Amino acid sequence: MPPSVRGALLRCVPPHPTQPIHTVWISDLEPERLHPGSILLSWEPSLGDGMDVTAHLRLASAEVLLASWPDLHGDWTAVVHPTLHEVIGLHTALSIATDALHVANHLATR
Repeated sequence: MPPSVRGALLRCVPPHPTQPIHTVWISDLEPERLHPGSILLSWEPSLGDGMDVTAHLRLASAEVLLASWPDLHGDWTAVVHPTLHEVIGLHTALSIATDALHVANHLATR
C-alpha cells in the first residue's frame, strides 16, 4: 500500500463472498469525512507475518470501531466479508426504518 493511503472506503459489499468488494482508496492527505453507512477498512503488517485488519463504521453522529481481525494470512476477503456485508445491510434497514418513522411523525402532525 502506498504511504499516502489510509485504507479502503466501502459503500457496498456484494452478497456472495467470491464477488469482489469494490473500494475507493482513502489517503491521509484527504481528511474527508465518511458518509453514514460507509465502512473504512484498513490494514497494516502484524507482528507475525500476517495483517492486522480493522473496520470503522460511520454512523450519523460518530465513527465507531466495527471490528478488528488480528494477524490474518493470505487472502482475508472471505474472513471480513460476512461482517461487512451484514453491517451494511443492517445500516440500510435501520436508515429506511428511521426515514419511515420521520415521515409517519410528519404526517401525524398535519
